[in-house]
Amino acid sequence: MVDYLNIFFLETYKIMLLILPVLTAVALIVWLDRRVWAFVQKRRGPNVVGPFGLFQSLADALKYIFKEIIIPATSNKIIFILAPIVTMTLALIAWAVIPFGKGIVLSDINVGILYLFAVSSLGVYGIIMGGWASNSKYPFFGSIRSAAQMVSYEVSIGVIIINVLLCVGSLNLSDIVMAQEKMWFIIPLFPMFVIFFISALAETNRPPFDLPEAEAELVAGYQTEYSGMMYAMFWLGEYANILLMCAIGSILFLGGWLSPINIYPFILIPSPIWLIIKIILLFLLFALVKAIVPRYRYDQLMKLGWKVFLPFSLFYVVLTSSFLLYFDLLPGN
Repeated sequence: MVDYLNIFFLETYKIMLLILPVLTAVALIVWLDRRVWAFVQKRRGPNVVGPFGLFQSLADALKYIFKEIIIPATSNKIIFILAPIVTMTLALIAWAVIPFGKGIVLSDINVGILYLFAVSSLGVYGIIMGGWASNSKYPFFGSIRSAAQMVSYEVSIGVIIINVLLCVGSLNLSDIVMAQEKMWFIIPLFPMFVIFFISALAETNRPPFDLPEAEAELVAGYQTEYSGMMYAMFWLGEYANILLMCAIGSILFLGGWLSPINIYPFILIPSPIWLIIKIILLFLLFALVKAIVPRYRYDQLMKLGWKVFLPFSLFYVVLTSSFLLYFDLLPGN
């Protein structure tokens, strides 16, 4: 019995050691997001609460905690309450397989990439539940838009990942990182990295693909009827997903925790720091796109996903497999 308790407390400690930094990082990247927009638009951004405005996200969180949670009288109350919980939970459990270094991972499973793909695919359920349970047409339209959008771009992301798996021969995320010791996959698979980045914007409902919560047409999208901490949970789930996509992009194409230069003093920097730096760099690109690129129309969004990205990704799979086969570079040969 004591052994089971020790295992339980040890696993709980490891989970908290992962979740708490992720939640803290979410608060910090919201601040960074707003600072980047302000820089591009030549204004100050958050700069009053705390040094450089760093405590602005904490102030916003406290505001959400003390705001009243209002549940519409005509809504499906159980599903209405479950929707933000599902969204935030799925966004957090996906981090279980993200390796921050050799052996520094909560769960080093052999099908890590499939686990990530499955969990990210389930994320749309929280949005659909929230939109439908609100019993209001605007949230429902926003949730339907999100479902179509996420399904469309998940197909492209799945095909892009196949290119990486062909080069590695393993579904384990640590193996994918170690396969990039000599050369990061962003060099031979650069077109796939570009498509992955754009698809990640659509997958996480980021501008210019934020159609599910387009304020001009849908008030605020699928979370229109939410308030207080329930709204904040949608917000936490969204930014945790953005960080997750940045982490996946870093692992698949930028060498994960590997140092870009294996010389002194770069080799002295701990491996988790390198992964964090790459995640931040990718997130800066996310923030710049939001500040610079205008929103797409919905028909343009669907056309880009199905008529451009999917055919090109399939063509690149054939190209990659043909190249590896011709030069006898397939893993295991």
